[in-house]
Amino acid sequence: MKYVVGLDVGTTGTKTLLIDERGHVAARALAEYPLLSPKPGWAEQDPAQWWHACVKTLREVMSSSGVNARDVLGIGLTGQMHGSVFLDSKNGVVRPPILWCDQRTAEQCEAITEKIGASRLIELVSNPALTGFTAPKIIWLRENEPDNYAKVVKVLLPKDYIRFKLTGEFATEVSDASGTLLFDVKNRRWSKEVMSALDIPLDFMPKSYESPEVTGTLLKEVADNVGLKPGIPVVGGGGDQAAGAVGNGIVRPGVISATVGTSGVVFAFSDKVTLDPKGRVHTFCHAVPGKWHVMGVMLSAGGSLRWYRDTFAHEEKSVAALAGRDPYEYITEQAATAPVGSEGLIFLPYLTGERTPHADPHARGVLFGLSLRHTKAHVARAILEGVAFGMRDSLEIVKGMGVPIAQVRASGGGARSKLWRQIQADVNSVPMVTINVDEGPAYGAALLAAVGSGIFGSVEDACDATIRVVDKLEPIKGNSRLYDKYYAIYRALYQDLKRHFNEVAQILA
Repeated sequence: MKYVVGLDVGTTGTKTLLIDERGHVAARALAEYPLLSPKPGWAEQDPAQWWHACVKTLREVMSSSGVNARDVLGIGLTGQMHGSVFLDSKNGVVRPPILWCDQRTAEQCEAITEKIGASRLIELVSNPALTGFTAPKIIWLRENEPDNYAKVVKVLLPKDYIRFKLTGEFATEVSDASGTLLFDVKNRRWSKEVMSALDIPLDFMPKSYESPEVTGTLLKEVADNVGLKPGIPVVGGGGDQAAGAVGNGIVRPGVISATVGTSGVVFAFSDKVTLDPKGRVHTFCHAVPGKWHVMGVMLSAGGSLRWYRDTFAHEEKSVAALAGRDPYEYITEQAATAPVGSEGLIFLPYLTGERTPHADPHARGVLFGLSLRHTKAHVARAILEGVAFGMRDSLEIVKGMGVPIAQVRASGGGARSKLWRQIQADVNSVPMVTINVDEGPAYGAALLAAVGSGIFGSVEDACDATIRVVDKLEPIKGNSRLYDKYYAIYRALYQDLKRHFNEVAQILA
């Protein structure tokens, strides 16, 4: 039996999988690390902790599985996108990396947009300037820490720093590079025009590869340390969303994933570059060579239900602890007792602002339509429905761009709830399915390694051999008709309240 490794350098920890050539998980390991916030709105990490977690989890999967090192054929990488690891001439880390969720670069984003032009920026790199992206972080460093900026010779994304530690090579791949605001997504190469306009040296960025391509081989000293064979290939891998999509089998037209974790992500495969002129959704290169994807992100999906659990569901949490059950099971069981539409109670899930379709940091959550008839069950169901409406926002944009939608695959923690899947099916009027694996981006990274090491001939072949649908929920037509009416009100509420969100933000400033 042959094996490959998938390594996911996430925001809260590193997850490592060892899977066999049939796609079965032989071992998994997780090592966590802290998120640093030295100032309000800042988010940084220590890359030495990423590396320690990678070494630790690689050792664990090899020792716990009992697999012979000579049977492991390759490693695939994935991880949090957009983060900036600044390296000096001796390959030392100049300062703690600035992460995807860091908000310090609003001024730099405005300056980028003004300098290049909003529409021209989308033409060149397929996306607007957002605080999470890498380019404004580089400019922030230049403007605010000039001594540190003067030391920089290379800028790597988080997983690509781990690639350097594994192989000694500077490299990235097209899906992760797409989120830097420096990458020509249409032509799958660094944008010389944007980098020149922003006065960012082209040499700062590493060579870019397609996701299954081999980018280097495992160094002997690392292999000896973790129990692997020296010289095995390390493939390009993918940004966490692209790798997660491969792990969900989103590799052909018409198949879309809806991932409800803390945030909510709608990910659609595309055979060609498809842009939203308003920049409400992202267009990135896919981890499938020569293909692209369109992605919408809402910030508080599962996070909204977690807020409800921690704020209002103390009794459910206590009962769940005694019964050894997940409190979310009790919450969704309660929600199921409320009628479709929650008797007019509508939830806007903007607890931390919003990204798609409203790039509005001042937007806030709303429970609209409360009456004396409403109970905790109604509120819980309204939250599930409100998140589904938020996901539909992205799906509607994707449909408007001409991207086909035949099937939506549910993933993330929200996919464990049959009620929530049914609500999404009804709200979106499309079937919701689940698949046989739920290992996240690490699984997709492992499949990319299986392609790069020759186990499979293509990413599509790898997905066909390992991923299958196990459950399907069809939309209930009567529910869909009712949800269409409520969705129209949901969409109007943001527009009606937008000015007041800004006014409250000014009062609190």
